[in-house]
Amino acid sequence: MKINLHRKIWHAGGGSSGSSQRRKNQLKLQLQRGFLEVDMMVGLAILALAVLPLGYTFVRERHVLKIEYCRGIADEIVDGEMEILAAGAASGLPDGTQNYPVHAQAARQLPPGHFELTKTGNHLRLAWTPDARRGLSAVVRESTLK
Repeated sequence: MKINLHRKIWHAGGGSSGSSQRRKNQLKLQLQRGFLEVDMMVGLAILALAVLPLGYTFVRERHVLKIEYCRGIADEIVDGEMEILAAGAASGLPDGTQNYPVHAQAARQLPPGHFELTKTGNHLRLAWTPDARRGLSAVVRESTLK
């Protein structure tokens, strides 16, 4: 009885079953859109929580690789120059600490720094020291002349 009365009131107010169906469909679409928006927000939150830290990790890894690359260049240059000095090139150098000129092309890839040779009798110490310590430390090699 209540249902019939409700239908009579609805139809008496000018509503039709077609407009009622249209309203139901619109409400259904609005609910679906709302769920899609919630889904999208959850997806963006997952993306932000998972992918953004990975991006920062890649930036840090790039920085570490640059430091290791420079460290490798400095190691190679210092090792090569120390071999030359130990082979006899240091015999004509005076005792004491002095700047050591390096002519290697790879030295251009290094950050600003300087090479320093210290000779004390037969003991040699060659070091490359960066001017700013942006993650790099000094590269030092020591040898004894025969």
